[in-house]
Amino acid sequence: MEEARAVLARLERIERLERDGEQPRVLLEEVRALLGEAEAWASRDRAGEAVEEAIASSRAALAAAEAPVGAG
Repeated sequence: MEEARAVLARLERIERLERDGEQPRVLLEEVRALLGEAEAWASRDRAGEAVEEAIASSRAALAAAEAPVGAG
């Protein structure tokens, strides 16, 4: 349960930072931390497909954010 709370808190933090216009580098650091927290949640609880989908989505978002501009 604590892992789920950490994931939700991190998501809220990322949304707040994005609204406040934080630098992309800071947002990427938060997304990386989110991915780690989501993986911890999934490995602890094996809560099902929703967690696995959240991890896959986070990985995809991180990869897209790290891609060079104009790539893809």
